[in-house]
Amino acid sequence: MHLPTITACYLAVLALLYSALSLQVIRLRRSNLAAFNDGGNAALRSAIRAHANFIEYVPIVALMVGFLEMSGASPLRVHLLMGGLVLSRLLHPLGMYAAPNQSGFRVGRIGGMVLTIAVLITSALLILGRTISG
Repeated sequence: MHLPTITACYLAVLALLYSALSLQVIRLRRSNLAAFNDGGNAALRSAIRAHANFIEYVPIVALMVGFLEMSGASPLRVHLLMGGLVLSRLLHPLGMYAAPNQSGFRVGRIGGMVLTIAVLITSALLILGRTISG
């Protein structure tokens, strides 16, 4: 077993993205004087959901990919999974600010979620396959 250095590098990038999402929520809370909730502001609501959605998916996927890397998964597979996660987490907040049924919404929010779920399921199935096959 080795340290999951590839996963760790991607996690550092994801942490920077998470920081940007956090700062966006803080900025919008301050400018809208909304200490709690969204104060009825659509942009703040979108920022809060983009921030929350990130933290709902990234930890479990990163943990699974880290386990895969430690168990000997190929570096290419780890890069593909973590690269897909980074791409999906970049796309999703961009789509959160687009109007529904616009191309930015479909590519960003829907594309980001589809890619996130694909990486989540793929990682889970790979772990199950490794576990079952011994």
